[in-house]
Amino acid sequence: MTRQQVTEHLKKKGKKITEAAIQHALDRANAKKAVTSAATPVQKSARVVVVKPEPLSSAQRLDLEMSKLNAKRDDSAKLLKESMERQHFLEKENAALLEIQGREIEPFTIEPKKGSGTSEAIAFMIASDWHNEERVDRGQVSDLNEYNLEIFSQRAKKFFSGGQRLWDIMRRDQSVPTIVLGLLGDFITGDIHEDSSETNHLLPVFAAENAQDHIASGIEFLLENTDAELVIPCHTGNHGRTTKQQRIATEQGHSLERMLYKGLAMKFSNDPRVNFQIADGYHSFLRIPGMGKNEGNEFLIRLHHGHHISYGGGVGGITIPVLKAISNWNTQSQYRNVNLDIFGHFHQYINYGSFVCNGSLIGYNAYANSIKASYERPQQAFFMVSRKEMAKTMSTPIFVE
Repeated sequence: MTRQQVTEHLKKKGKKITEAAIQHALDRANAKKAVTSAATPVQKSARVVVVKPEPLSSAQRLDLEMSKLNAKRDDSAKLLKESMERQHFLEKENAALLEIQGREIEPFTIEPKKGSGTSEAIAFMIASDWHNEERVDRGQVSDLNEYNLEIFSQRAKKFFSGGQRLWDIMRRDQSVPTIVLGLLGDFITGDIHEDSSETNHLLPVFAAENAQDHIASGIEFLLENTDAELVIPCHTGNHGRTTKQQRIATEQGHSLERMLYKGLAMKFSNDPRVNFQIADGYHSFLRIPGMGKNEGNEFLIRLHHGHHISYGGGVGGITIPVLKAISNWNTQSQYRNVNLDIFGHFHQYINYGSFVCNGSLIGYNAYANSIKASYERPQQAFFMVSRKEMAKTMSTPIFVE
């Protein structure tokens, strides 16, 4: 197709005749011709003709350059806008910094708080998971711990002396007339596991007597070195039983620890400062009445050993299983307002908002090593509950090594 043919064709179509339009039509005609030629079978003797596009005309080159310039102009405008916005932000930030640097600091006075002497709190010393007769050799636990009857006795003494020391510190600016000494079970290991019966230093009954002697000594120490009344809630653990399998409804009737508590209660039955509360079931409850702004309210505490909380391991630890158990227990209408759960069993000290999990006196042992439990120092829990604030106000471990 020639230029003249293209011009006549455009006239018939009523299209504007420009150099660019003519060239565009020629390019399309040549391209179509090239495709048609390629689709026609080629004889071996035929030559393949390569159609080269005609060079751009001056008008086409001008249009192309104008398009490039327009694109560059749009990009430049966008970059300029972003740059101006960034500069405005930096100027505001710099002005704020200069204002701060030039500002004169005006300290205000903080008055030291002095105790009014009218507030009152309850001290809690939690004892559990002593496993007094169990043997732990250093070689069993990568040299992390050792436990025998002598070490047990030393740690039990440190528990009571450490608790008395903390009580003395806490009562300097408030009244602390009561110590709750929670005895939450597993003071003996027993023979529920065959390997324990082979390695324990004492038979179960003698181990219960050993624990009983040390607890009695500790109670006498607190009576002599404090002026506080002692409230002693008692719970059986899962190790002090006389059966191989754990009992539910008849747990108390198969527990050596219940006999241990009964003997202690009889020994101190004539002391008006000692009040034993031996649980008949899995849970027991302690109500602390409020005072001051919380007059008429109460802080409700639930105590138990902890062995009815299901935990199958996992990197998240016991927190989620504990919170699920607490939520289920709190569906009971009379106990929906429980403020704090206290338990042991898991051999790890955890101070959480709604619960305190007690550590252990025995510390890291062969069983903990076998289940890949994290190492924890031997420790027991101490914390305070304020009657004025109706809250757990301080919690700390008592290290017993």
